[in-house]
This record gives sequence, structure tokens and C-alpha cells, in this order.
Amino acid sequence: MIVDERIVTFINSLDTENSKILEAIEREALASGVPIIRREMQSFLKVLLMLQKPMRILEVGTAVGFSALLMSEYAPAGCRITTIENYEKRIPIARENFRRAGREEQITLIEGDAADVLRTLDGTYDFIFMDAAKGQYIHYLPDVLRLLTDGGCLVSDNVMQDGDVIESRFAVERRNRTIHARMREYLYELKHREDLVTSILPLGDGAAVSVKRSPLTERMPD
Repeated sequence: MIVDERIVTFINSLDTENSKILEAIEREALASGVPIIRREMQSFLKVLLMLQKPMRILEVGTAVGFSALLMSEYAPAGCRITTIENYEKRIPIARENFRRAGREEQITLIEGDAADVLRTLDGTYDFIFMDAAKGQYIHYLPDVLRLLTDGGCLVSDNVMQDGDVIESRFAVERRNRTIHARMREYLYELKHREDLVTSILPLGDGAAVSVKRSPLTERMPD
């Protein structure tokens, strides 16, 4: 928890329920120990999607399909969603959840390692949601930015690693140091690239929201 738990509890107490299918999938996921996006991130995604109105969405990390389904409900009619998942046990569950929600025609699930899949994709996406292996974000970034349209939005979830990212590498467990270093590198890259404008928010377990500049709006050198 990177924000005062009482504040998060209060904010979430004001929330309204999701659709019946999302509520059911969330209960099933939590009962099975499958992580899904936190309630505060759910609300934030809904607002971003209503503002951005993307017609093509790419998700890196499907899990059981909860976030893809949530995005499908708040994106404009006719929006197409592509989502990538590598964990074989979760893929059939996600596909079944898309069928249960009647969204199997709208959402395309691609099986495989995201690094490999991203390299094969072409075209552009208006909105990209990154919620996969945290230590791989920095490796996904070149292809993600290639696929993100000018003016498009990249949302990266869980970037604070339960607060570990602010610690010295020596204060982090040895087994987590590689992920720690890569996430710090990723956040630095998001904030320092000329073609991105990024805000890092203490929301949930940390979220980075980046908008890709068009060439005409890139910052002029000092």
C-alpha cells in the first residue's frame, strides 16, 4: 500500500458496482488468487477511456480478461481490443469470460510472450494498457511506442512495486533487485523521452500515464 489505507478505503466506499459480469469475474478471480486491477485503477481507467474515446486498444497482460472487459464497456461502440497473454492456464479462462460477456467478437486474445507478439503487430493503437511482467516493461517499450499513435495514451500499472521502487537497491530483497532496477529505468525513460508527456500517480500500486506527442508538438530545444 503506497497511499494511506484509510483514504483508499474511503474512496472505494464511494464507488458503485460494476456490471454483473464484471462483479462475478472479480469475485472468481480474487477467490482463485488471481490479481486483477484495483478498484481505484478501475475507476481511473473508466475516466481515461471516456476522455480518450479510443477505437483501437492494446492490452499487454490479459490474466483472466477482467480489465479487457472493463475497457470494452467504457470504450466507444465499435472499439476493437487486442490483448496478449502468455500464461497458458489463464488463457482458456479469459476466453470463456469474453464469451460469457458476449464480447468475444470485440476482443482478440493473442497467445504468446508479449515481447515476441509485440514485434509482429502493425498498425497503431489509440490506447495501450500495460499490466504484465513488471521487469519486462522497459523491454516492451520500443514496440509499444512504435504501435502507439500520435496523441495516444499509454497507461502502465503497478509501477511502484508496493513502494519498493523508491528504495535503494540495497534495501530491496536480492531476488527483486533486477525488477527494481528495470522499473526505475522504465520510469526515468517515460519522464525523459521527448516524444512523451508522462504523469506518475500514487494510485493503487502506482500508475504512469503517458501521452505520445505528435512531431509538430514536440518540445523545442532550449
